[in-house]
Amino acid sequence: MAKRKAVADKAICVACGECEHVCPRNAIHVWKGIHAKTDFSLCVGCGICARNCPAGCIVMEDME
Repeated sequence: MAKRKAVADKAICVACGECEHVCPRNAIHVWKGIHAKTDFSLCVGCGICARNCPAGCIVMEDME
């Protein structure tokens, strides 16, 4: 069964850090001030980051 994980589109991420603030598992962080990056080992696929991203760059994708 595939699990859903948060994936940020680097091309449109504005590195605002909102995803970091709302993630209950601290699974997503702004990497080097450039774009959001997810630690898939911590992400539980709740989608809170995607719903709160002002740039709309985070999507929930099926991972194997």
